[in-house]
Amino acid sequence: MNDTTLATYAAAFNLTLTAGQLAQFDQYQALLLDWNQRLNLTAITDPAAIQVRHFLDSLTCATITGDLNGRRLVDVGTGAGFPGLPLKILFPALQLTLVESVVKKTRFLEAVVNELRLTGVTILAERAEVLGRRPAHRAQYDWVLARSVAELRVLVEYLLPLCRMGGRALAQKGENAAVEVEAATLAIATLGGGRPEITPIHLPGRAETHYLVVIPKERETPERYPRRPGMAEKRPL
Repeated sequence: MNDTTLATYAAAFNLTLTAGQLAQFDQYQALLLDWNQRLNLTAITDPAAIQVRHFLDSLTCATITGDLNGRRLVDVGTGAGFPGLPLKILFPALQLTLVESVVKKTRFLEAVVNELRLTGVTILAERAEVLGRRPAHRAQYDWVLARSVAELRVLVEYLLPLCRMGGRALAQKGENAAVEVEAATLAIATLGGGRPEITPIHLPGRAETHYLVVIPKERETPERYPRRPGMAEKRPL
């Protein structure tokens, strides 16, 4: 990896990466490419594209969250660890929970955490709807994040039950972000969310605009939510 490039990209978003952190991203990329030969982790295999479309894209969440050291964050449907693990590298004292229902992918996440010697990371092979009903996770997180998991009116039923009062849900979205937010108005209100804020993100070399959709948790989520696994997708609010 061209460390200078990633550092320069991050600096454009007012994010500073140390030499040690850049070395961790080197390790992460090597593991991703190695495991991807056996698991379907990513269709993006060009190293330069990984820097921008996985690492940098994940790090841009910090432009909204601010310093996450000492905070509790859960990444729902994390896949190969995005955006959670890049944020953990940036903020070593972040208390991170990675949720991924595909067990084989959690084995990869465990390998990354061990190889990079990350501490304060919990990896759960579980559905978000199940966690959202467990006292140890329901309304326990300062930030609840997801990238490319589901349409927003479905996604908020996964995210908002995990978010503490005063915390925030953050969804990374593509160019349909505004349309999805409009369609999710009822779902957001029903689940205790407040007015969403949409922030555009322009990644270097990418024509399409990405968006960070942030939803504050203003009221407790009604006890009946989340519904059993699969219901949110079958019958969105």
